[in-house]
Amino acid sequence: MATSLTDLTGAKKEEMLSSLAALVVADAGGEVSAESLTAVIEASGNTASPMWTALFAKVVSAAGGVESFTAAPGSGGGGGGGGGGDAAAEVVEEEVVEEEEIDMSGGMDMFGGEEGTGDY
Repeated sequence: MATSLTDLTGAKKEEMLSSLAALVVADAGGEVSAESLTAVIEASGNTASPMWTALFAKVVSAAGGVESFTAAPGSGGGGGGGGGGDAAAEVVEEEVVEEEEIDMSGGMDMFGGEEGTGDY
């Protein structure tokens, strides 16, 4: 697994650069276009094929923005929240339902004979 851009080569590096550039442009409130992606990539001291920037710009546009590809803030799981006044003081009682036990010891064992007459 790559831990930095220097670990990536060729198309994988260009794909990662285009992806990150799309996030940067969108976060800055700009229009995600091939030109804006190229500008961000070049400003970072890297280069990417125009094919990658055009592809990422088209995909982001078709999806309606990068929000379709990123998790919404707070959607990552169970951070605890503070309790609120009276609602936290309420006690919910659960109704306990006892299940009826059914006698499953019919007249036969699993081999078709009378129960309790075998060698087992």
